[in-house]
Amino acid sequence: MANALPLCLLPALLLLAPALPAPQKRGLIFNLDTGELCLQSAQCKSGCCHRSSGLSLARCAPKAAEFQECSPKSIYGVYYKCPCESGLTCDADKTIVGSITNSDFGICKDRRGSDGSW
Repeated sequence: MANALPLCLLPALLLLAPALPAPQKRGLIFNLDTGELCLQSAQCKSGCCHRSSGLSLARCAPKAAEFQECSPKSIYGVYYKCPCESGLTCDADKTIVGSITNSDFGICKDRRGSDGSW
């Protein structure tokens, strides 16, 4: 009887195996490429859902490189200027006024100082 249980499960497992999701390079909602429409930055491979104006559609965009304009990371998930690439920090106006007036843009800078320290 102990051997019969695994033999009964084998056909069930074989039938369910195709239903398991296969890893995909790109999805319909997440893991979107640069230029694809998005609603939140979490959907984009780059981590930045960007819109150029309040009336434009948001699209995935690359993160800002050193010396490019940037926005500090926000909870809203859609940016007018993308946050900085990894290893860089956005030197911006982080006051509540800057957030409300949408003027909290800055420039991406290396987090290390000129002396090479963090």
